[in-house]
Amino acid sequence: MTTFTHAAVSPPDHGTPAMASGKHVIRMMAANTGGALGMFEASVPPGEGPPLHMHEREDEFFRVLSGRFGFWCAGHYVELAEGGCIALPRGVPHRFRNIGETEGCLMVVVTPGGFENFFPIIDLCKPETPEQIASVAKDFGVTFVPDDGLPHDERPHDDRKVA
Repeated sequence: MTTFTHAAVSPPDHGTPAMASGKHVIRMMAANTGGALGMFEASVPPGEGPPLHMHEREDEFFRVLSGRFGFWCAGHYVELAEGGCIALPRGVPHRFRNIGETEGCLMVVVTPGGFENFFPIIDLCKPETPEQIASVAKDFGVTFVPDDGLPHDERPHDDRKVA
């Protein structure tokens, strides 16, 4: 990997599209930041979002660009609308869901970078079963966590709100 010594730029309307678990646009690749970070935008239909999962390698930062989202992390729940931000630590089970009535959009920064490549790989491979998706995710240091495998106070609940 190269050293991050020059600005990484993503002009408006540029990026690499990936149709995997919704529409993603990869805006910055780890290869362009010396591995420091990756960034993508995710368009999420109402009621959609990933299952409970955990990243071994990276922290995630989310900014809501449009819509309204619920985020669950380590037994806590928070709702954020446009302009809201949340940072989620690696090694902690989390998930999010579009809780609005229209498509929402998130900007996601992962640090260190690398996970942003997950979506183009899923788009390319087109896994058909949850087991196949989990196999690809494992290559990226991501594991899906069953809700029933967590202590009761760490299961995500829609009625938990933390400001």
